[in-house]
Amino acid sequence: MQVILLERVAKLGQMGDIVSVKEGYARNFLLPQKKALWASKANIDAFESQKAQLEARNLETKKEAEALAEKLDGQQFVVIRSASDGGALYGSVSTRDAADAATEAGFSVDRRQVALAAPIKELGIHPVTVTLHPEVDATIELNVARSAEEAELQAQGKSIQELAAEEEAQAEFEIQELFDDIGAAQLDELETEDEQRSDQPAVLEKSELDERLDRD
Repeated sequence: MQVILLERVAKLGQMGDIVSVKEGYARNFLLPQKKALWASKANIDAFESQKAQLEARNLETKKEAEALAEKLDGQQFVVIRSASDGGALYGSVSTRDAADAATEAGFSVDRRQVALAAPIKELGIHPVTVTLHPEVDATIELNVARSAEEAELQAQGKSIQELAAEEEAQAEFEIQELFDDIGAAQLDELETEDEQRSDQPAVLEKSELDERLDRD
């Protein structure tokens, strides 16, 4: 089935190209999204008569998209999610989550503009593509963490594995300190007992001396 493209479509063609596509792809995506028209003679003639206007409108929206891309590209947005100690999310981060995070930061992004290379199911920093225009993309990062503090550490380049190792090392250090404190306390107690025992003979000797003086 042939359609005439009303804008550039990745891996398919440029505005004005007449291309062959599967009927389902045309009916479910290209036509509802107004990215193409059936390549009938009437539609082709209508496109040709409006081509200059369509190109001018496309150029204007492209410039707007480029201006937004310049500000958006490289931005990092934090998404807080529950996860296991190993970093696996209880669920996943969706295109809507990415769009909401960018929108909350002041950027106008629709979830349909967001493309995930793969489902995000782990903590960490993940690159995400945002298509602002058929010819303009921006790349953002989603910093998926369990807390704002963890997100800040990840932004500094620390992975969840490194954070877990640091927490484990800190826990071991605290346990060792506790044992050291207990050992020091027990040692002090033993030294005190030894001192008390060493004092007792001297007291007894003095008492015996007093008794002998009394008898004399």
